[in-house]
Parts: sequence; C-alpha cells; structure tokens
Amino acid sequence: MDIIEMTRELGKALQNDDRYIAYDLAKRANDNDEELQKQIASFEEMRSQLNTEIIKEDKDTDRIKELDQGIKDVYQKIMSNRNMMVFSAAQKALEALVNNMNQIITLCANGEDPETCEPSTGCTGSCSTCGGCG
Repeated sequence: MDIIEMTRELGKALQNDDRYIAYDLAKRANDNDEELQKQIASFEEMRSQLNTEIIKEDKDTDRIKELDQGIKDVYQKIMSNRNMMVFSAAQKALEALVNNMNQIITLCANGEDPETCEPSTGCTGSCSTCGGCG
C-alpha cells in the first residue's frame, strides 16, 4: 500500500470516528431546519446589501447602521438555534481532531518519531510544528 492509499484509509477512519459522525448528523439537521436556512439566507442577503452600501460613493449611513444591526440580530438568532449550537460544538470537536492529526503528520514530516510525537494543545509560538491556528 502506498502513502496515498494509506491516506485514503486514514480518511475512511476519520469518517468512522464518533466526532465526524456527530458533525455530519448535526450538519444534516442544520440543512433540514427550514427556519434556520431562512435565517442564514436573510443574513447573507443583508451582508451583501451592507457590502454594496459600504462601497457606494454616496453612502447612506443610516442604512448601513440599519443593515449592521439587522445582521447582528439575525446572527444572534442563528447562533441561538438549537441545531446550530449542536453543530458548532460538533464542528469544534472535529476541527480539534483534524488539527491533532495534522500536527502529528507535520511533526513526522519534521523527523519526529511517529510513535511518540504528541500534538500540542496550545500555541507554542513555533509555526514550524503547528497544524494551524484555530
């Protein structure tokens, strides 16, 4: 088995992990939540309108404030939605797993022992061994 095949096997293992399964289920729940999807669409529309208003030469500051407040209000509704809260938690758990996997691969690519290298749980200040800021 070559390294690419092994990576695909790692991908399969990732998709069988409880954290991935929880993320996938939460994502599907979000996708099927009609009210949440309407709120997300409204958020995106207001954000687009705000961006359009900001680049105008004759900016309407009242409209900008109105859109900004509307965006904040809708964002709060989105983030307080039960499905979104479950999704956010599941997403963070999956991101932590993938970050740990990336750190181990990076450590190994830098010559560390694959059996003993450990991903850091916080920023060490060294970007050379980091799997990315999160």
